[in-house]
Amino acid sequence: MKKIYCISGLGADERAFGRLQIKGHTMAALPWLMPNPHETIGQYAKRMSAGIKDENPILMGLSFGGMMSIEIAKIINAPKVILISSIKSGDELPAWLKRSGQLRLNRLFPMRSFKIMEPVQNIFLGAIGKDEKDMARSYRKNAPQQYTDWAINEVLNWRNTWQPPTLFHIHGDNDRMFPIKYVSPTHVVKGGGHFMIMNKAAQVSAAINDII
Repeated sequence: MKKIYCISGLGADERAFGRLQIKGHTMAALPWLMPNPHETIGQYAKRMSAGIKDENPILMGLSFGGMMSIEIAKIINAPKVILISSIKSGDELPAWLKRSGQLRLNRLFPMRSFKIMEPVQNIFLGAIGKDEKDMARSYRKNAPQQYTDWAINEVLNWRNTWQPPTLFHIHGDNDRMFPIKYVSPTHVVKGGGHFMIMNKAAQVSAAINDII
């Protein structure tokens, strides 16, 4: 069976892909690494790519993991790159996030996990059910601050313009983190939010199976 290397969203882990049903393929999660001081996203991607043991792998990334998939595809040959709830270039980043990066708001007000902010964060994530909210809380609570601060800075300041030759993009039309009006997906999940990989796993799985 062919292998798909999966990269989860910011601070998340392999549980994000747990509800997908992919035919004829196995999924292997690439774990996030602790960033080195002043490490660029390209340097980080090179370190992360060391975990890929197959030639010509399929890369699949969720949210920030999609951006990382593109960075890894600059280093290794990947015949297919699949983005889920992500963006392909810096141009697809919403204006308010671009502005936050330009003003360095993430440096002035580093991200912290405050319980009072969870309902707003869950709305942006599209975390609807109890299991999804519990998982989102676990990510916020357990992600190392050094990693979180680095990753958020890289998202806000990502200025990529390159795309892999064979790129597929699955996106929900109700994604509040990366609104669909800013992106050009190849596959649209009706009613899907940023967390649709969990609450619309059947539709996301169908799109992936169509691609592979």
